[in-house]
Amino acid sequence: MDTTTDTLVIGGGQAGLSVSYHLRRLGIDHFVLDASERIGDAWRNRWDSLELFTPRRYDALDGMRMPGDPAGTPSKDEMADYLEAYAARFELPVLTGHRVTALSRDGEGFAAETAGGTFRAAQVIVAMSNYQRPRIPGFASELDAGIQQVHAAAYAHPGHLRPGRVLIVGAGNSGAELAKEIAADHEVIVAGPSTGEVPGSYAGFLNRHVVVHALNGVVFPHLLSVNTPMGRRMRPKVMSHGVPLIRVKSRDLERLGVVRAHRVTGVQGGLPLIDGAPVDVANVIWCSGYDPGLDWIQLPILDDRGEPRHERGVVPEVPGLYFVGLHFLTSMASAMVHGVGRDAARIAALVAASSRQPAAA
Repeated sequence: MDTTTDTLVIGGGQAGLSVSYHLRRLGIDHFVLDASERIGDAWRNRWDSLELFTPRRYDALDGMRMPGDPAGTPSKDEMADYLEAYAARFELPVLTGHRVTALSRDGEGFAAETAGGTFRAAQVIVAMSNYQRPRIPGFASELDAGIQQVHAAAYAHPGHLRPGRVLIVGAGNSGAELAKEIAADHEVIVAGPSTGEVPGSYAGFLNRHVVVHALNGVVFPHLLSVNTPMGRRMRPKVMSHGVPLIRVKSRDLERLGVVRAHRVTGVQGGLPLIDGAPVDVANVIWCSGYDPGLDWIQLPILDDRGEPRHERGVVPEVPGLYFVGLHFLTSMASAMVHGVGRDAARIAALVAASSRQPAAA
């Protein structure tokens, strides 16, 4: 079955829904394709105890506040339900269960292949993060079969772990959050280079109302952006080394007795080599990041790391192709719930300006 529309949005998470909201306001005919069976599943399928870093007042998309205490932090299921309610409220044209397996040129437009048929559009917005495919090093297969391994994308809660020491590979925010949770019942080692730490704390009344506002209202969207010298200097570091620790800091892990190591380099005798020495562990949680997973885009726009080349979400090499939701697309807030709307509105306006349809007032 072939379907034709003016604009196709690929990805139905917060980026895709935000883009759809702005396209609908501009009167642009479009569909949103999402691989999940239900809107919000990207959040529902993460570990049980996950909460957002930011209070609810910063976790809303344009046009609809998030219900609940504005100063409280929502759970991952609450965020998922909010996205589902958002799509329903604005009657966004989301088609779930439609995974795009290939995107290519089709004359002057594009063709997106799915198991349910081909979608053709004059313009395409890829509204996805560049964290699509869990990354696990090749030497993981050499670990002893008695060691339980799981990537953070599939981890649910400590009850699924085996008794004994837990090695968390990756010292970013996911690794720190899981280490804090698991340290209550297990000896934990966190291995990986430091990603740095965001100054201040998210705990306490003053910090929740001053520090958090400064970070989310000023620092992340404005100071750390491609428009400032500071943001341009920091962008490559964030892209290659990850986001600095936000909520769980190194001192928190020290108090919990979590052991820090520098690096896991391989396997010896079935055991992980941690800083050059084999260490006996019962579990390994890979918080080793993700690959972009964008190789289904059959256009010459990906660099040698699989990242798309773009200028603030616009792809000059392929007119009509755009990105929203990528990490640091224009600022540190680009992939955050409260920051994606600004990029979505700008790209939607560019699409409307290039559309064959007259834009609504």
